[in-house]
Amino acid sequence: MAFTLPPLPYAYDALEPYIDKQTMEIHHDKHHGGYVNNLNKAIAGTEYENKALEEILKNAGKAGAAIRNNAGGHWNHSLFWEVMAPHNNASKPDADLAAAIDKEFGNLDAMKEKFNAAGAGRFGSGWAWLAVDPGHKLVICSSPNQDNPLMDVAECKCTPILGVDVWEHAYYLKYQNKRGDYLNAFWNVVNWKKVGELYAKAMK
Repeated sequence: MAFTLPPLPYAYDALEPYIDKQTMEIHHDKHHGGYVNNLNKAIAGTEYENKALEEILKNAGKAGAAIRNNAGGHWNHSLFWEVMAPHNNASKPDADLAAAIDKEFGNLDAMKEKFNAAGAGRFGSGWAWLAVDPGHKLVICSSPNQDNPLMDVAECKCTPILGVDVWEHAYYLKYQNKRGDYLNAFWNVVNWKKVGELYAKAMK
């Protein structure tokens, strides 16, 4: 049961001017596509060959670096494309999510500030996450490389509902070394409708 690259839910240039067309083409087709191809190669002939992606993530620490990195890369990017939308479709958090954000962080701006700090403070490559912890509280954390909070090796074990890629390939063509500018721009294309759906699912 080989994994496949999911299509982008919008055109390559749909997130401009915040994320440029060339970055989206390379990021989706080459980087994400590479994770999918390498994951299929890595799991071939192993006990993980017919397992669901989430099941592989739960065993990432035992599965070896190739499976861990590429399974994480596939899952992380699949979420990333979904939690973004063209600027004119960008919404606001729904009532339930907005109330949870206010409860945990004070307000939306304070949450964005903490989230951006997690992304900016992640040394090297990795991801920042807004997630629901086992106690059904919203938390913000980051992970290195292509790790994520669903993995058995995660420092912060929780269910991501929003993630941002802070690998240089996600932003360098447009923002060069200005990761903070990229993180600020990201909020213009967050698909709050999708994030709200993921929040509701995580709270069940």
